Amino acid sequence: MESILNILLIWSEVWALLIPLYFIFPLKDQAGYLNPIRFYIIIAFIFNTIANVISNQKYIGLSLPWHNNILIYNLHSITRFVCFTCFFILLKQNYYTNLKKIIPFLYVAILLINFTILGRFFNPLHINGNLMTAESYLLLVYCLLYYLSKLKEEGALLNDAPDFWIVTGLSVYVVINFFLFLFYIPMINENTKLADKMWEVHNVAYIILCMFIGRAFYLVKSYKPSV
Repeated sequence: MESILNILLIWSEVWALLIPLYFIFPLKDQAGYLNPIRFYIIIAFIFNTIANVISNQKYIGLSLPWHNNILIYNLHSITRFVCFTCFFILLKQNYYTNLKKIIPFLYVAILLINFTILGRFFNPLHINGNLMTAESYLLLVYCLLYYLSKLKEEGALLNDAPDFWIVTGLSVYVVINFFLFLFYIPMINENTKLADKMWEVHNVAYIILCMFIGRAFYLVKSYKPSV
């Protein structure tokens, strides 16, 4: 039983995406602000499948010329930030619009500093903790601005809106993983086994994110957005 749970956790970044993938097809009658999320789900499924196959190739009987999936995780992190940034901007809420437009420039500045001064884009030893920490922090800012904007909108219904479920799932994901990403590299240096166990926490958070996104697309059929 324990081995089955381990396998499910190891491959959770792949199979969890099947939940929202089930609901985003057929691709019709969906609000425009959902397009970046739909695109992210498809790209994330491709990225995570490749990353997991590379990292587990010897267990599934493959011998590939690639033995490192760090580049895939870096590209995935950037793609996730870009897609959710487009999502928040396309929501076109009435408050904090200018602040939301500044965040992408902050992210670009962080990328330049990170990959020119603090580190390099492709590190064969571990994920880029600075990159993922910055992504989590800025996405959390987006989520907070979303909730603050909703609170200012009179009569705004939260729990029946697809965007509410997406933002809530994202909030859970970034809150859980912010400190994990922040201290993940020190954990690798001090205790590799602990770092591996903590990554399982990330996978559980990712499952929650996918479930909430799936819920959002399920609601699209019965909910008419105001944007």
